[in-house]
Amino acid sequence: MTNNFVFEPDVAAKKIYVLREFNAPVEKVWRAWTEPDLIEKWIAPKPWRAETRTMEFTVGGIWLYAMVGTEGQKHWVYAEFTAIENGSAISTTGMFCDGEGNPLTGGPKSYRDTKFSSIEGNRSKVEQVITFEDEATIKMFVEMGFKEGTTASLSNLDELLASE
Repeated sequence: MTNNFVFEPDVAAKKIYVLREFNAPVEKVWRAWTEPDLIEKWIAPKPWRAETRTMEFTVGGIWLYAMVGTEGQKHWVYAEFTAIENGSAISTTGMFCDGEGNPLTGGPKSYRDTKFSSIEGNRSKVEQVITFEDEATIKMFVEMGFKEGTTASLSNLDELLASE
């Protein structure tokens, strides 16, 4: 079954809208999105992988993780959970950081609102709105291949959901 995928950047509004459907119940998709051992299996586009240093899945808690390249290089990301509606929505503020979670000076910030819902056939839909502070940042994300990376990550999630 084909899963709908929408990736719509709106540079003027400084937002990217992402919609993706999955052939799995919403509870299973939620777990894959909120449990570090599962997130690490899909979030990084191959051949990269993800490595969690810490995750406290509570409002005000953080997820500190690295995207690890084939040569061992690490790009650290800090995400603070700003809202959680158990089983249905997560909001985060994210930024690049060092391995200790200290934000990179002048680095970009993004705000993600992610909603999870059940759809017909025991399937799920995930919708994200990613908001950036300025046009330069959204342009950088679009130009650096964020759509391709998102597509690859969500395909990894399909594989994980099918194997669990």
